[in-house]
Amino acid sequence: MNLITPENYDPVLSIRETQEAIKYIRDTFQKEFGREMNLSRISAPMFVTERSGLNDNLNGVERPVSFDAKELPEEELQVVQSLAKWKRHALKKYGFSMHEGLYTNMNAIRRDEELDNLHSIYVDQWDWEKVIAKEERTVETLDATVREIFKIIKHMEHEVWYKYPQAVCHLADDVFFIDSQELEDMYPDLSTKERENAIVKDKKCVFIRKIGWPLNGSRKPHDGRAPDYDDWSLNGDLLFWLPALNRALEISSMGIRVDEESIVTQCKAAHCEERLELPYHKAILNKELPYTIGGGIGQSRLCMLLLNKAHVGEVQASIWPDDMIAECEKHNIYLL
Repeated sequence: MNLITPENYDPVLSIRETQEAIKYIRDTFQKEFGREMNLSRISAPMFVTERSGLNDNLNGVERPVSFDAKELPEEELQVVQSLAKWKRHALKKYGFSMHEGLYTNMNAIRRDEELDNLHSIYVDQWDWEKVIAKEERTVETLDATVREIFKIIKHMEHEVWYKYPQAVCHLADDVFFIDSQELEDMYPDLSTKERENAIVKDKKCVFIRKIGWPLNGSRKPHDGRAPDYDDWSLNGDLLFWLPALNRALEISSMGIRVDEESIVTQCKAAHCEERLELPYHKAILNKELPYTIGGGIGQSRLCMLLLNKAHVGEVQASIWPDDMIAECEKHNIYLL
């Protein structure tokens, strides 16, 4: 069992108080997020067809949950793993203009997830996407967007402190930027997760750029990324320090999306050039979809961070092994 049980853990809020706080955080954050980022809320699918190529392949090894439907006998339907590709298609379909964007409540099932304090079979996040110009596909655009998201999360800290002063987690005052190669050079003898913990413990909030390409030392990427949505030179992860677990917590994965050139380069590097024949990929190659920036912000993880919770199951209802539930209860960790 992959579980951290903090010594003398105090959840502070009761289960019912936690439920109230969850609703407050989710309702408040999405309104402010949409307003500050110029994003409109839209409805999103729970499943897509396999042949559309719209499902997120994540690291390329996770199995999507699939099923058939009586009225669609020729189709394999897949529960989404995220909406990274679907959102870009939706921006065009719904007629979004330059610097306009969308966000949606995304609910996914990741059947191959290894369950622990931070990972669940059930994934809930705010998926978002915004139209940008081709000349805005730069690291400056990426960093400016990260700072805007950090500012919104930081403001949420003050909102939660006002309502739940006894439970709020106090966050860093700024975000520190570093490339994944710079991070490996700084901690060459540590694993990727150990590097994340080391830098985030020091800086409290870090955005690690350029995730996907192999690093010079390990010859492996800092973390896995599908080759057909993020541009691996213009993406990254936003992490905060979580005192309850004494470790880094990833809140958002985001990036400027692939264009007609980088999608080919990355699919070749990932040995999945056959994907370039799928409808979504052809639309990018033919320049039929807008250039965009986008990402996901974990809803349960944001609640974990702001309330300093030790397990994601304290802020979402999912399925956990019986031995994990029992062990958590011994340490005052009450899973919903």
